[in-house]
Amino acid sequence: MAKLPVVSGWEIIKYLSKREFYTSRTRGSHVILKSKDNTRTVPVPLHETLDRGTLGNILSLAGIDRDEFIDEWNK
Repeated sequence: MAKLPVVSGWEIIKYLSKREFYTSRTRGSHVILKSKDNTRTVPVPLHETLDRGTLGNILSLAGIDRDEFIDEWNK
């Protein structure tokens, strides 16, 4: 299994927006994203770099496979 890349909170928000998530609200240093069908809610911290564990949890909440994300990110 390949390692997750180091990304920022804003980069993940941009990526998830392309995957049909929208910004629901912002509170402090977190942006809350929701899926278009409102079945998933994903909090994203606005850090300069996200820990790999945090990124893994964000992907899990969004229903995105790690390997699928890595393949799409490296294109």
